Amino acid sequence: MMGNTILTNIAAELTEVAAKLRDRTVKVKSGSLGVGSGVIWQTDGLIITNAHVATSNRATVELADGRVFDAVRTQFDPQQDLAALKIVATDLTAATIGNSEALRVGELVLAVGNPFADSGAVTTGIIYANNPRAVMADLQLYPGNSGGPLADCQGLVVGINTMIVNGLAVAVPSNTVERFLQRNSRPQLGVTLQPVLLSRRSLGLLVLSILPDSAAETAGVQIGDVLIGVSGRSFTTANDLTKYLYESKGSVPLQILRGRQQFVIYVAVQSDKTAVEAT
Repeated sequence: MMGNTILTNIAAELTEVAAKLRDRTVKVKSGSLGVGSGVIWQTDGLIITNAHVATSNRATVELADGRVFDAVRTQFDPQQDLAALKIVATDLTAATIGNSEALRVGELVLAVGNPFADSGAVTTGIIYANNPRAVMADLQLYPGNSGGPLADCQGLVVGINTMIVNGLAVAVPSNTVERFLQRNSRPQLGVTLQPVLLSRRSLGLLVLSILPDSAAETAGVQIGDVLIGVSGRSFTTANDLTKYLYESKGSVPLQILRGRQQFVIYVAVQSDKTAVEAT
């Protein structure tokens, strides 16, 4: 009798953990591919998914409650199969992130995602192997699970599900995700750019999109503007803007070409999760 009670309690606790994970898992649609998954990583609208899910600079994110948001891809690393998306939402409940290095072989884990367009499907299994490059679990993943959370039995997200290898689920460790986010914490404008040739020796950066509430939007940068220099220094490569911002402090004079008019605006660059991304 006591054994049945214990099993009932465990089942109830796992059901509650799964429900919380489902609320923190989103649908992601990007480019011409089908629906993938993502995790609400921070309450400010930061979503983590796979690079092979967020294949373009723009995406659509659907929350568990049915709300749909336009998202901007702010960070991208195809080698680690990670991408960060940003949506404009302030009332999100973020996942609780665990320490992937503390996982033990044989530990119970749950995977949540959107396989075959089913919302918040849950599968369970055990840790098969764990190393700094990948968490491997003996559980079933399907198309649409990519980008969703792998969590321990307490609901702590310890990985981002990415693929099946020899019948085993493979996830990017949560500690790798944190390093991915910290690596790009340098001064940013919050824009997506495309290089355009202005002359044989100078390059312009055409503004394709602007992240809401970013430094660029606050300063008055507009879509269609061409950035032509920082602090009197012109661009000769697409990486010059990032380099110049990294070397600058405080309010930075940004030279802009708008139509036929050239002028300077002062931008207070940020050191957060927004991005300057060239396409």
